[in-house]
Amino acid sequence: MTLQVALMGTDLIGQARTGTGKTLAFSIPVIQRVVAPHDSDYAELAAPGKPQALIIAPTRELALQVANDVKVASAKRGTRNLTIYGGVPYEGQLDALQTGVDIVVGTPGRILDLANRRALDLSHVKCLVLDEADEMLDLGFLPDVESILAKTPETRQTMLFSATMPGAIVGLARKHMRHPMNIRAESGEDNQMVPTTAQFVFQAHDLDKPEIVSRILQAEDATQIIVFTRTKRQAQRLADDLADRGFPAAPLHGDMAQGAREKALQRFREGKVQTLVATDVAARGIDVAGVSHVINYTCPEDDKTYVHRIGRTGRAGLTGIAVTFVDWADLHRWKGINTTLGLPFAEPQETYSSSEHLFHDLGIPRDVKGRLKPPSPKEPREGDSGRGGQGGRGRGQGQGRSGQGGSGQGGSRSGGERSRAPQEKSGESSGGEGSGSSRNRNRRRRTRSGSPVSGADKPSS
Repeated sequence: MTLQVALMGTDLIGQARTGTGKTLAFSIPVIQRVVAPHDSDYAELAAPGKPQALIIAPTRELALQVANDVKVASAKRGTRNLTIYGGVPYEGQLDALQTGVDIVVGTPGRILDLANRRALDLSHVKCLVLDEADEMLDLGFLPDVESILAKTPETRQTMLFSATMPGAIVGLARKHMRHPMNIRAESGEDNQMVPTTAQFVFQAHDLDKPEIVSRILQAEDATQIIVFTRTKRQAQRLADDLADRGFPAAPLHGDMAQGAREKALQRFREGKVQTLVATDVAARGIDVAGVSHVINYTCPEDDKTYVHRIGRTGRAGLTGIAVTFVDWADLHRWKGINTTLGLPFAEPQETYSSSEHLFHDLGIPRDVKGRLKPPSPKEPREGDSGRGGQGGRGRGQGQGRSGQGGSGQGGSRSGGERSRAPQEKSGESSGGEGSGSSRNRNRRRRTRSGSPVSGADKPSS
């Protein structure tokens, strides 16, 4: 629907539910309108080698995903593409910009940073795309986006794509777009969610949620599963818990280094791990083929977050299952989401890991357990093993503190006192030596005084 309009250079606003292929809707026109180095009119450009197209995505993962799609689509065109995002060194991006780039895909923060350093020249951009514009608004990137737009020519083509259209995005479009054409993939009365996704909402206790998730992972149709959590710490803790239970899981959150985030997402794409436990910020716009289940471990903050989360499954015409856990404290928030989206789950059913309807609704075999392997033994804390070995060390402590509790404790203690008496008379208090043994103190006396070994225990006059 957008190709003919975009190829003519007209500004447009594309709105469609998530998972319906918005990336190709803007990447194909961008690639076609860019002049590649092997084109005959490339030398006629005002500034050959400067970026001609700019695609802005709200998160690093989404930027990498879009860049990969652009790379595949532009393989025969021969355009030079560059992905710009934070969390990685500047050197590679600076070198690519100096060599020459045609299409830039990146996140707002790093794009604005390089533009302010004058390493990224946006004055020759003739096509600009804002992907997932509503998510940029939620993440607070709107001021950065406006600063970037101010650095681009007014005659550029601007394409804005979004699953929802809040008021701030409409204001952005009116301010920076010229008579845009609004293209909507469905009527205004259609639901924002993909119809091939089955939804289930359960009222669950927080302590029982890991057990419920473990059983869902063993459902008959479970392949790749994404679990969304509210906090980064919760994502890490749940991923560790699932791995300890025997379920391959990888965390994905903002506290992880960029390399670790990319590795976790790649392992999930390749099927090396079945479960990805992610926060909203790290998982915006993730497109992984074959995601069978999405689990909202905590109640989403609002209806847009709910739509975005469950949109990770049921993509490209496939079916999917979305499961949402609602705590007792989040019932009011969920009822607001339920009313806004017109869902039939105003009163979520109270559910536990042993509830019969959980197994029946999600197709879970009745005999599965919440753990595939026994729990890992807790590693001993530093110093625990040393306590048991104090008996051996105590044998060298003047034979007076062997084992701290042996049958000969009384006699050996008196012997220790006798061996310490000469030292105390000579002014060497045991407090000066800390908790060391008398043998160690004698060795120190031999080293300092140079006395023969046979005279080490004799009191000094």
